[in-house]
Amino acid sequence: MEDRSLKICVAGTGYVGLTTGVCLAAIGHKVTCIDIDAKKVEMLRQGKSPIYEPGIEDLLRLAADRLTFTESFADCRSADVIVLAVGTPSTATGKADLSYIEAAAATVAENLGEGKLQVVVNKSTVPIGTAQRVKLIINQVLAGRGGPKSRFAIVSNPEFLREGVAVHDTLYPDRIVVGGDDVEAVNILRVMYTPILEQTFTAPNCCPRPEGFPLPALVTTDGTSAEMIKYAANAFLATKISFINEISGLCEKVGADVAEVARGIGLDKRIGPRFLQAGLGWGGSCFRKDTAALRSIGNEYGYAMPILEGTVSINGRQRMRVIEKLQESLKVVRGRTVGILGLAFKPNTDDLRDAPSVDITQALLEMGCRVKVYDPVAMDNFREHYAGLAVEYCATPLTLAENCDAVVLVTEWDEFFRLPLGEIASRMNGEKVLVDGRNILKPSQVQTAGLKYIGFGR
Repeated sequence: MEDRSLKICVAGTGYVGLTTGVCLAAIGHKVTCIDIDAKKVEMLRQGKSPIYEPGIEDLLRLAADRLTFTESFADCRSADVIVLAVGTPSTATGKADLSYIEAAAATVAENLGEGKLQVVVNKSTVPIGTAQRVKLIINQVLAGRGGPKSRFAIVSNPEFLREGVAVHDTLYPDRIVVGGDDVEAVNILRVMYTPILEQTFTAPNCCPRPEGFPLPALVTTDGTSAEMIKYAANAFLATKISFINEISGLCEKVGADVAEVARGIGLDKRIGPRFLQAGLGWGGSCFRKDTAALRSIGNEYGYAMPILEGTVSINGRQRMRVIEKLQESLKVVRGRTVGILGLAFKPNTDDLRDAPSVDITQALLEMGCRVKVYDPVAMDNFREHYAGLAVEYCATPLTLAENCDAVVLVTEWDEFFRLPLGEIASRMNGEKVLVDGRNILKPSQVQTAGLKYIGFGR
């Protein structure tokens, strides 16, 4: 059988880079993952993941013989594909900071080989035109380097990964988008992804192939359209969440149940049920960063984007609705004890970037509340990044509930679907308020347990 494995270098070992690298190795390619953080590289060499992501460490063990971790870009000289997966954080104005990707592009250019075509892939979420910018930087470095000229092509290949299920999303995607004008380069990416496109790889035990999984589509387009696809996808999903949250507020006014409304409209195939869960809104780095970057691009071109502006505004309002609900039920919150169930912005991750828990906790502390917190995974991360917040860390939901006037469910971890509501009620004080920030509990069961249930749009 013909060996169609490629030599691949991945620059950056964050959520996107590490997941991409280990998954490409797991499906048969030879992969070198590069990071300038020596401690992170050493952890990975020992088979330990620097991020909490289900399945990553299993794949590190599974594909160990095809994975190399290093601080050096030397392997780029012989690579078929070089993936740029470094961070692009937001600046104060909302623009994406491209300093990391530009630095990586320059270093890659210094280490390109000679002879064969090498494909440089923009995997990071980047503003429109970044592929051209990366090409310019590489050409400038090559011109200054002298000697035999390297052959390279730039391809935009945006990621569509969800933290907590990133391995699943890599191995079993809805689609793979490849944007570029070099036919040979696009075909090399097609070869790289063939095991996924045709689902010919052996599914790992940590992430089995979904039953009846349809083969993913390969979308080939120009680079600019590929860059826009990524931003448009995240902006639409964020808008869908904010839309149902806006409807939830009106449901509270008129006496409708937003869960029933979402179910009713979600059965329409044109709408679909996903991302119609009312509550505290979206968090994490992607939606915040990408909506900010897209609005910044609109401003650069003098193009107003009122729907996107509304999406962001509604999302911010949802977090403060928790405070309003606590004030409505407790009247005076100063001097009260409030428990926060869940710190991570979503389940199955320890990521706190743009997490609703942070804003809510800060607001409660400023209002004079005693705040207790519990999360099954993210508490160490919270301690490290928010050491200045005077919260009490609890070992279990039951210890958190002790002497609380109210408990706010912020993150929909699996264990929170099975909370011992009766025991929680017995340990709480006064009104025994439970604010269900994700609408995952049945109001009748909460009330039967002796708690006052408060949801969103219910």
